[in-house]
Amino acid sequence: MIHQPQSRRSFIKTTGAALCSIPFLSACATTRPRARTLRHLSFGTGGMAWNDLTMISKCDGVEIVAVCDVDLERTAEARKLFPKARVYQDWREALRKEADNIDSVNVSTPDHMHAPIAMSAMRLGKHVYGQKPLAHNLFEVRRMTEMSREKGLVTQMGIQIHSTAPYRTAVALIKNGMIGKVKEVHSWCPKTWGDASPKPDRNDPVPPQFNWDLWLGVCAERPFIGDQYYHPSNWRKRLDFGTGTLGDMGCHIFDPVFSALGLASPISVRSEGPAPNEWNWALDECVHYAFRGTRYTASHVLPVTWYDGAAKPPAAVLALLEGAEVPENGSILIGTQGVMVLPHIGAPQLFPRARFADYNYKKVKVEGDDHWALFVAAAKGEGKTTANFSYAGPLTETILLGGIATRFPHTTLEWNAKRMTFNLSEANQFVRRQYREGWAVKGLG
Repeated sequence: MIHQPQSRRSFIKTTGAALCSIPFLSACATTRPRARTLRHLSFGTGGMAWNDLTMISKCDGVEIVAVCDVDLERTAEARKLFPKARVYQDWREALRKEADNIDSVNVSTPDHMHAPIAMSAMRLGKHVYGQKPLAHNLFEVRRMTEMSREKGLVTQMGIQIHSTAPYRTAVALIKNGMIGKVKEVHSWCPKTWGDASPKPDRNDPVPPQFNWDLWLGVCAERPFIGDQYYHPSNWRKRLDFGTGTLGDMGCHIFDPVFSALGLASPISVRSEGPAPNEWNWALDECVHYAFRGTRYTASHVLPVTWYDGAAKPPAAVLALLEGAEVPENGSILIGTQGVMVLPHIGAPQLFPRARFADYNYKKVKVEGDDHWALFVAAAKGEGKTTANFSYAGPLTETILLGGIATRFPHTTLEWNAKRMTFNLSEANQFVRRQYREGWAVKGLG
């Protein structure tokens, strides 16, 4: 790391060259010769799945062999774009019939089905691009991480901003000591993937091309509720299917913090916000994490706080921006020699302005890359992914720990990552779930 005796002007002048030498960035560089075709299956065809499917399909040497979606109405665009691709509604049938025809999959479904599908694909030796959060509960995430290592597979979590120049620049600046050692971090997102109201007591007709039982998957049976209560996106608010605002956005916004500071699992987590009700995640969360310090932090314990909805960092923290506009989403990293504000998504800003007057983001040459292309290239034997499950697993576990903490407001939960247990026995029931009868997946439910 570059230390402070160097002048600030000299430091900024030489940063561009220094950034390219750190391991995080050198691992990102790839050449892209295409030796063969990557045969691919997409689980999901709408929403983020459509984005993943089309971005992967644009990479050189990719053949979309098949697509699978529980809602066949959502496969219409995929049928047009990939007329030769076989279409499935049941993911188990798709894997069974296509096992010998595919090399890779993307799992871009609601959170509760990430692990069952991805684990089943990995057991067949298939490379996996998995949407964030990696899975719905801690046990699933840990098993997915272990399975990817055991099989030696190429994996990538769908935190695509991870590969962009702004996030890579922020990571490199922190690692090179631009703001000194980091003392604390505050991260926030105004989204409201929560719901304080009770579940409606009704049973609505299931749309004709939508298989409700397949959509429920490993979760317990229940009546279908229309008006988009579950499908296609409000499942994020529901405890059994989504992971709330923290689960939806935490993997994105915590990512550069996690990467820059070399963090591992937190040692404790505490929620100061409201608790979820029986069915839904809460709104306006405030979750305090404590991490073991690293060589990039100012002390042996690093506090990191998450805020969502109407919750925001305290005024004293926002005042460090010297009146600058507060990003809608992002993080503030407070160091011993300065402050970094990292918007989601945007260029890192440095404060106080007087100290960093010579800093110019446009002159800091850190290249971005195509997150999906990195996956395709690595799956074909060229280069590496940078958000593989060995990295994405601990990051996702951190996010999910925050969700568990919200169930026990104003209680500090100490976390033993090795044993996967809390100091509070009542919290341990949320480390894993029991899959419904007939839906067991080897190694999970």
